Amino acid sequence: MRTIYQIFCLLLAATMATACNNTEGNEWLPEVTVETIVTTDITATSAISGGRISGSMEDITEFGICWGTSAEPTVSGSHVASDGSPESFASYIMGLTPGTTYYVRAYATLASGTVYGTARRFTTADEDGGEGSEDEMQLQTYLWPDGNMPAVTSYTINNGNYQDDPDFRPNMIWYPVADNVEAKGAVLVCPGGAFMFRSPNEGAPVARRLAELGWQSFVVNYRVRPYTMEEGSLDLARAIRYVRSHAADYGIDSNHIASVGFSAGGILCGDEALHFDDGYIPDELDQVSADVCAIGMIYSFYGRLSVSNNNVDDLRAGNIPPTFYTYGTEDPFYRQFITNANAARDAGVQVEEHVLDGWPHGFGVQGEWTTWFDNFLTQIISH
Repeated sequence: MRTIYQIFCLLLAATMATACNNTEGNEWLPEVTVETIVTTDITATSAISGGRISGSMEDITEFGICWGTSAEPTVSGSHVASDGSPESFASYIMGLTPGTTYYVRAYATLASGTVYGTARRFTTADEDGGEGSEDEMQLQTYLWPDGNMPAVTSYTINNGNYQDDPDFRPNMIWYPVADNVEAKGAVLVCPGGAFMFRSPNEGAPVARRLAELGWQSFVVNYRVRPYTMEEGSLDLARAIRYVRSHAADYGIDSNHIASVGFSAGGILCGDEALHFDDGYIPDELDQVSADVCAIGMIYSFYGRLSVSNNNVDDLRAGNIPPTFYTYGTEDPFYRQFITNANAARDAGVQVEEHVLDGWPHGFGVQGEWTTWFDNFLTQIISH
């Protein structure tokens, strides 16, 4: 059974290598990368933004920018198509409201759907005139300074078997709580994918749901193959440090930060809690703790890929935080989840466990587990 599952992961990884995970209506698009450039000339009622597009540009039928007051604007709302070259373009945004926060994204439309860049946030000037400003805190944050990323892997050429190109920079995407909601804390979301890719259905949909429940949510785009799990763990530790160091900006208590991972992403959360290490030129952010107050293991466990670590002494020595487990009885790793949760209990870890009868591996945001996880985290931070 495990062999069949691993073969499935390999086939899915090969397919995902040519896909884009930021689309509307269709996740299986030709490979196109869209970047939203900085917003400039911001007045009370207008601004200028644009983008850069690379990849299969011969398949693009339209490109431009879209904007709105929601965190992820789409072409179904306010947008304008651009002329010229998709490699670099800019357009005016008109008809804005003074003193209002907006989000803007570049987009590229293909026959199979629309691909979006990461949103940028800006605020228009008030009615007294002058210029507004692009907010310093962006929805996307690169985790490492350019040229100072810890790595033991030398990666220079993508031979078609890897999701990310060599110039990929680990990053996290923020899914904020609504402006009128007081944030309970923060959750860093780690999608699964056998450390070969990052599964789209275990990233943004989960972060959006947790944000609706009051948690500042961040999807961590950590390094995957050819990089090692340990290098991905460093990316997660760095993301936790960044969120903790900006806790006041996010409106949270710096102690109320948790992580949740799916399959390989949960293993990554566990490895970060147990084993992460540095190994590069440290900077000021490395003085900030990378501990979390809780971990969510969604069809996952402490250990390595396909093998849980059920050594009670190891788990006890790791001083791991309260842990939430959810998994289905039809998952090929079902018995390993049971054994790992029991080992964590024996190590003195506070464990909450939910077993879904008849559910398989990979259910993502489906079901009630996000509500259970919300209740679990709320109880943890209240103590």
